[in-house]
Amino acid sequence: MANQPQTYANHRRFVPMFHGVTFLLFLANLIFAVYHVFTVFSVASVVFLLTAIGLILLFLYTRLFAAANQDRIIRLEERLRLERLLSEPIKSRIGELTTPQLVGLRFASDDEVGGLVQRALDEKLDREAVKKLIKEWRPDYQRV
Repeated sequence: MANQPQTYANHRRFVPMFHGVTFLLFLANLIFAVYHVFTVFSVASVVFLLTAIGLILLFLYTRLFAAANQDRIIRLEERLRLERLLSEPIKSRIGELTTPQLVGLRFASDDEVGGLVQRALDEKLDREAVKKLIKEWRPDYQRV
C-alpha cells in the first residue's frame, strides 16, 4: 500500500491473513462446534462450543481494542497538531472536537485543516463526512 497514494477510497487497512483467513478459520470452527453439540452432545462438545465462541470474541475484541487505542493516540496527536496550526478564535474550540472528528481530520493536509475544523464544528460532521471533504489527503500508512 505504501507504493500507491492513499485516498479516501483506499485508506482502510485490510490484512488478508487476519481479516480473511483467521476469521474464516474461527467461523468454521464455531460452525463445526455448533454442529458437534447437536449431533454428539456431551460435556466436551459444550466446552468445544464455548471455546469456539471465545475465539470469535477474542478475534473481535482484539480489533476493537487496537482501534480504540489508536483513536486515543490520534486524538492526542491531532490536538497537538491543531494547537500548532490553528489561530484564534478557532484554536480555542479544539476541545469541542469529538474523537471521531479528530480521527477524520488526521488525513487533512496542514493547509486545509483549519477550514475543515470550522466545518466539523459548525456542521457537527462525523468521521466519514470529514474524510470525504478532504481535498489534499495526508496519508497514514501506520494504521492498525
